[in-house]
Amino acid sequence: MKVTPQTSVSRVTESRVISTPIGKLTLVASQSGLCEIIFGAKKLRSARTVSTKANGYLVQTERQLHEYFTGKRKKFSIKLDIDGTAFQTAAWHSLVTIPYGQTISYAQQAKLVRKPRAFRAVGSANGKNPVAIVLPCHRVIASDGTLGGYGGGLAIKRKLLALEKNF
Repeated sequence: MKVTPQTSVSRVTESRVISTPIGKLTLVASQSGLCEIIFGAKKLRSARTVSTKANGYLVQTERQLHEYFTGKRKKFSIKLDIDGTAFQTAAWHSLVTIPYGQTISYAQQAKLVRKPRAFRAVGSANGKNPVAIVLPCHRVIASDGTLGGYGGGLAIKRKLLALEKNF
């Protein structure tokens, strides 16, 4: 999964709202890749001209999410256009190493990014993950086996984990 770092705060984006088994998601893409997945339907300001490339990333993301929710896709292959600190980016990249249907703890994720004491920081980075599900932060739980937190809410985290266990 290639990540293109955001180079301009005012980049032109396209968006669309899709229906999924966990509710509506708003997908946001630029000409460089998928930028964001927002839980819920959110009306975003539209660009004056439609970007064919951005629209293509939205179509691809919608298709891959549909495949994921029907158990036909275990990994995503969408080009990303996300921005974060060096630590956040490292934490987000470590998420794709967690096998489908399995979980790790925040402490284990901290070890993956070579910062074994930074388990709270990886939790914070996961909370800022702009493309949840595609970068599967729902697979990270607390060391005691409890769910911890999730940007989309714990009910959605439970549903995503249950979905992966069923396939």
